[in-house]
Amino acid sequence: MAKKLAEEAVEVVIDAINGQPDAVVRESADLLYNLVVLWVHAGVHPDDVWAEMKRRERMFGIAEKVPKDMVQGSTRRKVVALETRRVRKRR
Repeated sequence: MAKKLAEEAVEVVIDAINGQPDAVVRESADLLYNLVVLWVHAGVHPDDVWAEMKRRERMFGIAEKVPKDMVQGSTRRKVVALETRRVRKRR
């Protein structure tokens, strides 16, 4: 199940990079479905996830990206912006 979840996440990212919003919607639905199936298998209740999201909002506010150095035990990663359309290479 975890492998299927990862596959769906990659498909969402590829469709987003390729600027295909309809495909992003379809693949996002697959991703969310498989995430919920994984939660059930792992004994995780959605309310627990929502509570964690609320906890983070209280700590950090609404932010696109929380600096990784603020989260204990993690390292800072480079943030890469996704483009909404394909960019032609310069010759």
